[in-house]
Amino acid sequence: MFETALDPSVVSLAGGKPDLSTLPEGSVAQLASSLLSERGPEILQYGSGAGIDGLRELVVELMARRGSSIGPGEVQPLAGSQAGLDLVTKLYCNPGDVILAEDPTYVGALGVFGSYEVQVRHVDIDQNGLDPEAVAHAIDAARAQGHRVPFVYTVPTHQNPTGVTLSPERRRALVEVCAARGVMIIEDDPYGLLDFERTTGPVATLHSRAPEHVIHLGSASKIFSPGLRVGWAVAPAHVRARMQIAAEAVLIHPSVLSQELVVTWLGSPQWTTVLDRSVELYRERAQATTAALQEHLGDRAEWTDPKGGFFTWVRFPGVELGDILNRGIQEGVVIVPGAACYADGRSSDAVRVAYSGVSPDRVAEGIRRLARGVPAR
Repeated sequence: MFETALDPSVVSLAGGKPDLSTLPEGSVAQLASSLLSERGPEILQYGSGAGIDGLRELVVELMARRGSSIGPGEVQPLAGSQAGLDLVTKLYCNPGDVILAEDPTYVGALGVFGSYEVQVRHVDIDQNGLDPEAVAHAIDAARAQGHRVPFVYTVPTHQNPTGVTLSPERRRALVEVCAARGVMIIEDDPYGLLDFERTTGPVATLHSRAPEHVIHLGSASKIFSPGLRVGWAVAPAHVRARMQIAAEAVLIHPSVLSQELVVTWLGSPQWTTVLDRSVELYRERAQATTAALQEHLGDRAEWTDPKGGFFTWVRFPGVELGDILNRGIQEGVVIVPGAACYADGRSSDAVRVAYSGVSPDRVAEGIRRLARGVPAR
């Protein structure tokens, strides 16, 4: 799929990637040059498995924006937040355990869970996000069948793949349900600072409600650079220490240079201006996506209305999509089939549309091509 997306004649609505054109020309190169010229021998040497002090302190500040009060000892820098998913699954799960995830969920998480032979059971979401009552029922049902339920995995803010956000009421209820049952919550949160409606401030984290019951995964990939592979986990200190040991066994330590670049960029005055510009760009592309869906698929589809992030979820009720990926490629557009977002191999009447990395005109053209590839009812 991603090899096909490299063809310039193909419109890719598949990859959830940031648009790096908002970065001031030459600014990152200058930062890297300054860091290496001033501190090269230090930065290019081995580092600590606990990450650099500056990144841990930066995460403390970022979490404070979202309502979480933490100390540096609760922060574990990672080579991308995807590594955090691997670590928590390795530490918490045994083969045959049951974890709960949204219906649908992030496709990259499914690969991690499958590699550790964990059963994934999907729990309903709607326009207000994950249903806490359904989570409670699923935990109780799995335990009644003799299964351990180590954690609930959720992308609660601008969810991948649907774009929906868990409401404040459900955030409170979800934490209460899981805490009462002794089940951890893994909060995967790469899109939390990408709200389109920015007047009320960022959405508070699940972690802020119950830090002892939530492991929070964050990332610089969507707010700066995915190529640097810098993420972090926020967890109780004793859990963070175990995560460090597990991470060192694989990576020894995260990239010192990448961490330093992230700290320098996110600590600079221009970062918030660039972030605001990026969010406005994503908002315009989300609106272009909605308009194109209405024009080309208004009588055949329904879709979510994202208030932030990179994605919308498009359903075709009553339509058997079949091999929609290859039909789309034949029409010159690449999307993620909805079936890829389920662990149980079910068919799906939906697709994920990623608008973040495509101009409004290309978004509209991609939706037009997608419409040609969708079979009639």
